[in-house]
Amino acid sequence: MDPEKNFDYVSQQLEALTIEGPTLVCLPEAWLAFCKSGADTFKIASSSEYWIEKISQLCRRNKIWLSAGTIPIPCTSEKYYAASCLFNERGELVAQYNKIHLFDADVHDKSKQYRESQHTEAGNEVVVVDSPFGRLGLSVCYDMRFTGLYQVQREQGASILLIPSAFTTVTGKAHWLPLLQARAIETQSFVIAAAQVGEHQNGRATFGHSVIISPWGEVQDNSELSLQPIQRRLNLAELDNIRLSMPVFKHNRFKSNII
Repeated sequence: MDPEKNFDYVSQQLEALTIEGPTLVCLPEAWLAFCKSGADTFKIASSSEYWIEKISQLCRRNKIWLSAGTIPIPCTSEKYYAASCLFNERGELVAQYNKIHLFDADVHDKSKQYRESQHTEAGNEVVVVDSPFGRLGLSVCYDMRFTGLYQVQREQGASILLIPSAFTTVTGKAHWLPLLQARAIETQSFVIAAAQVGEHQNGRATFGHSVIISPWGEVQDNSELSLQPIQRRLNLAELDNIRLSMPVFKHNRFKSNII
């Protein structure tokens, strides 16, 4: 839950990587501080400008694009956005997606009850952005249950879906891979889902299994319960071939304009 400690850990992991050419690094939801409650997270939000500048410096130093999981950014005196921020290799904040779907649910785990909306303000904008890797669609965790969001992202040209997450172990065992594979298959896009893993000091438990999934729905990399990073060079020609041979987007008679 210590932001400085977590930031230092990410910095050390990046220093151990061999960076060759344009590289996108993806972090999980709430990587900076995985707090026990929204009230604790709101305290972190007050220093969001400080952390955004530090992340910017990190990107410049390592010459990477960074999908910085989520960072709490205050929007009112009582609530914050769960903001998925995307930085380029020059340290510029090129996109910010504010989590739209908030996790208000009862789960049979130690926490029992989750009410994200008590302290988090829901976003209302779909974000798809150009990058050296393709068109990136930004979303967060619970969003993955709502196919309409990804249909809109596909309509806006997304080819890679980024879904940083902190899934509970109960819901993760049941739904994590099926949901992510479904989003990949139905949009014919790559899915990159970086996820929190293990038992945390605050008593919460997360499922892990960070994955990279192909547009055909194949799990190409899975970290299981490990903290070790996974990596892959994405084959965009594979994506083009799949979309050409089975043009589901062209065939879709229910294209959405809901967002």
